[in-house]
Amino acid sequence: MTRKRRSLSNRGFINRENIEALIIAVILALFIRTFIVQAFKIPSGSMEPTLLIGDHLLVNKFIYGITIPFTDKKMFEFKKPKQNDVIVFKYPLEPKKDFIKRVIGTEGDKILIKNKKIFINGTRYKDNKGVYADRNLVRGPRDNFGPVIVPSNSLFVMGDNRDNSHDSRFWGFLDVNEVRGKAFIIYWSWGSFLKDIKWKRIGKIIN
Repeated sequence: MTRKRRSLSNRGFINRENIEALIIAVILALFIRTFIVQAFKIPSGSMEPTLLIGDHLLVNKFIYGITIPFTDKKMFEFKKPKQNDVIVFKYPLEPKKDFIKRVIGTEGDKILIKNKKIFINGTRYKDNKGVYADRNLVRGPRDNFGPVIVPSNSLFVMGDNRDNSHDSRFWGFLDVNEVRGKAFIIYWSWGSFLKDIKWKRIGKIIN
C-alpha cells in the first residue's frame, strides 16, 4: 500500500509540474505575441515583389512602443514609423483585418503623385521598391493623387505593387496608433503544397 501511495503521489507531482510548465509556457507565448513578436502571413500580392503570397513574416511589435492590451494606447513610445518601413497595421475600414504596406510619407509631408511618379515635399521620391506592371495611366487616385499634407500622428502608406494595391490613395491616412509593428524577416514561405517551399526566401530580411 505504501509503495502504491508513493507512486500515485509521484505521478501527481509530475502531472502538477507538467501543468505548471504548460501554463508558464502559454503565458510566455501570449506575452511575446502581445508585446514583442507576432507572426503574419501574406494573403495578397499588393507588396510584390518584396513580399509574395505565402510568405510568413515575423513582426517586431516592440520597436514602436508597448501597447496596452485591448487598446490602441502605448505605455512607452520608443519611436514612430519612418519612411520606407514595412509595417503591419489594422485596416482602417475593417479593424479586425491586418494589412501590410510601406510607409511613404509621415506627419507633415506633402504628398503628390503625378503620372505614377511620387513627389514628397516637392522632391521626387526614390521609388526603389515600387513596381508598376501597368504602363497605362488611368483616371483616379491610382496614378494621379494629391497634393495632400499628412496630418499629425498619421502616415501615408502604399503597397510596393503600385498598380495593384488598395492603400492610402484610396482609403486615406493611417493613424500611427493603428500600427501593430514592423515586419523584419521571412521565417517561412511556400505555396499550396509542401513541394512548393521557397527555400531561398526563408531568412530574408525585409527592407
